[in-house]
Amino acid sequence: MKKRVSTLLAAAAFGLAASAQTWIWYPGDYEIWLGNRMNNNRTERGAFFPPFWKTDSHFVTVEFSKDLDLPEAEEIVIKAEGKYNVKLDGKLQFGQPSTFLIPAGKHKLNIKVWNQSTPPAIYVKGKTVNSDPTWKVTNEDKEWIDESGKASDTSATVYALAGYWDFDDMNNPPSAYSLNLEPKNYAAVEQKTADGGRLYDFGKETFGRIVLKQPVGDGVVNIYYGESPEEALDLEHCETLDKILFDGDKVTDLATNAVRKNEGDYTLDNTKAFRYVYVAPEAGVNFGDVAMLYEYAPVEYRGKFKCSDPELNKIWDVGAYTMHLTTREFFIDGIKRDRWVWSGDAVQSYLMNYYLFFDSPTVKRTTRLLRGKDPVTAHINTIMDYTLYWFNGIYDYYLYTGDKEFVKEIYPKMQSLMDYVLGRTNKDGMLEGMTGDWVFVDWADFPMSKQGALSFEQVLFCKSLETMKLCADIVGDSADAVKYGRLAKELRDKLLPTFWDEKRQALVHNVENGKKSEQVNKFANMFAINYGYFDEPTTKSVMENVMLNPEVPAITTPYMRFYELESLCDQGLQKQVLKEMKDYWGGMLREGATSFWEKYNPSDSGTQHLAMYGRPFGKSLCHAWGASPIYLIGKYYLGVKPLEPGYKEFSITPDLGGLKWMEGTVPTPNGEITLYVNDKEIKVKATEGKGYINFKSKSQPKSDYGTVEKTGDKSYRLYIDTDKEITIKYKEIG
Repeated sequence: MKKRVSTLLAAAAFGLAASAQTWIWYPGDYEIWLGNRMNNNRTERGAFFPPFWKTDSHFVTVEFSKDLDLPEAEEIVIKAEGKYNVKLDGKLQFGQPSTFLIPAGKHKLNIKVWNQSTPPAIYVKGKTVNSDPTWKVTNEDKEWIDESGKASDTSATVYALAGYWDFDDMNNPPSAYSLNLEPKNYAAVEQKTADGGRLYDFGKETFGRIVLKQPVGDGVVNIYYGESPEEALDLEHCETLDKILFDGDKVTDLATNAVRKNEGDYTLDNTKAFRYVYVAPEAGVNFGDVAMLYEYAPVEYRGKFKCSDPELNKIWDVGAYTMHLTTREFFIDGIKRDRWVWSGDAVQSYLMNYYLFFDSPTVKRTTRLLRGKDPVTAHINTIMDYTLYWFNGIYDYYLYTGDKEFVKEIYPKMQSLMDYVLGRTNKDGMLEGMTGDWVFVDWADFPMSKQGALSFEQVLFCKSLETMKLCADIVGDSADAVKYGRLAKELRDKLLPTFWDEKRQALVHNVENGKKSEQVNKFANMFAINYGYFDEPTTKSVMENVMLNPEVPAITTPYMRFYELESLCDQGLQKQVLKEMKDYWGGMLREGATSFWEKYNPSDSGTQHLAMYGRPFGKSLCHAWGASPIYLIGKYYLGVKPLEPGYKEFSITPDLGGLKWMEGTVPTPNGEITLYVNDKEIKVKATEGKGYINFKSKSQPKSDYGTVEKTGDKSYRLYIDTDKEITIKYKEIG
């Protein structure tokens, strides 16, 4: 393993050039620390509610090292988060020097930092000696000294390349990071005279800190939050609340027992999700008004979409806002209840992100956090499917970004996690839930066994093995590439013999004790379509007998609707999907949604829409996986997708799906693809990469650039190898 890691380190180092100085740390440690800080903000009825899965911690002692060859003496400035020492050529220097003169010549510089509370980190600034991603770091300095005082020359120390982000200011250390804050006021207020409280409406779903303006007197101010007015006004059942005690010159947060001085306006320490806030002061205390500090990540909206259908425009806009609210330090599930990083949620956020923000750093941070540290003792988030989604998120990341360096960084963690997975297979090489495993699949509204080998899990597992082969090829591990390629083929070859029901023309749900289930649902079948695991005749049959069959149980969660509608779009059913988006997401809008929900059942009414998990307000009304139209519209209506990693080659296959016109922008790693389409004209501009635009036309199309090729009956394509706008005249086949 040491050889393997060393090889990968060298390969990654080759691709990194020294950069301007920045704060650096042990790779993955900052993400773990920041994730712990964020994941542990959840409260329920004022009680602290930590995640229930394995929680890792950062290394408390880290050594940073750099080999130097200086043509002249150079003074460096050193800052560290933690206690530290400095060694030059193996000799300890006095104290914790903030400046240090390095003589000319070849040297080895080592800085060792200890910090129990935040990740050990350093910032070094000099003329040529600067902390950057090329520094080596280790958490275990395995040097030993013999009786003569000589250090060992057979060290087992394993080094990695330093982790970093964009903390380029020496005086702004990583531990001080926070999201942006913006003051906002409520849109309306209603006096509730029965108990002297007021209901504040902030106009739409939001997230941040409540501000009590000029509180006076002594007593408790009760604050009840709601994504709906019903929740905020239900003092016994609202999911989140605060109680703040004002007592003379001090203020106590009764949920945390934190005390601070009363100095005018009081801003709560804890962030909450809400649209409505009911504030009820007890006798003896009052306040002037209420406001909030909106907390958000400063992401750029690079993706755009407009069309002839105002409702679809609203769906896109609300989807984008939902994504923004759930894009924080990491991609989280929802802003009210969990506020946690779940792998299954994250992998969908990644895909939506590629069509909206194209924020690669947040994808990488989230991936590192979810993986955590070795040794692996449980599935990610304890969920078998979520471990498999994690692998497949890396596949998508590489396809959209072309970032080989991240693959090289994360590959050793992929290996150890896959070793864990392979150690939990049955005699047939398939995954089954074992003690401690949560086999999730979906919040289905129908009975669904989680016993034995589930076809859905095997499809995900097969894709994960294919991802391992791809990444092994990228890092140059030919032995692993052969191994994972063989395992993937063996499993894929078993899918149909094990789960296929010839009579029903579908993959059955599971096999338990050697017996095939009678149940057919959409999960495994639609993923097999999306991954291209069926041949064309089988795909057609599964579409007819499963995906479009009203006898097969319906999917009611936005999470699995994401994949269901993708399979329909993949088979050219954009008109049907457009109707379903308008029915499903439009249905939420008609119920007053200002962000998209964790789950939507059209048959529910009134406050039924708010209930989940046996609680009247348990449902999240702002959930990342509810924003899937962002992805569907970008990939299957604008029709833009990468064919080669990082959009070096792309495909554009616009489909109006019944719209009169549409226009939009899809971001790429270093550019964008813009498109305008109506029934007579297509305008396209690609500032990065090369590829084909594919379309159908009733008559011979004309283009002001290049040569239009005929590819089939009324099917055409045009090769795009310019960054100039191209106009195509055609006649849509409706």
